Amino acid sequence: MPKAKKIKLKSHKGTQKVLNVRDGGSIKIGHPGTRHNTGKKNTASNRSGRQASALSKADGNRLKKVII
Repeated sequence: MPKAKKIKLKSHKGTQKVLNVRDGGSIKIGHPGTRHNTGKKNTASNRSGRQASALSKADGNRLKKVII
């Protein structure tokens, strides 16, 4: 009997567009809530939203199967 093929997962294109893997292996992600309706939000939240942040190690391990 032939061996069953492993089902390959497709990478999630929406997640792939939002995340960016750095050279060191950490994953860069932007802050939510900065795409539109920024006129209603205060200046401090708009400015802090411009700064990118690193995804936690646990979340990176959880999303590895999705983005590869």
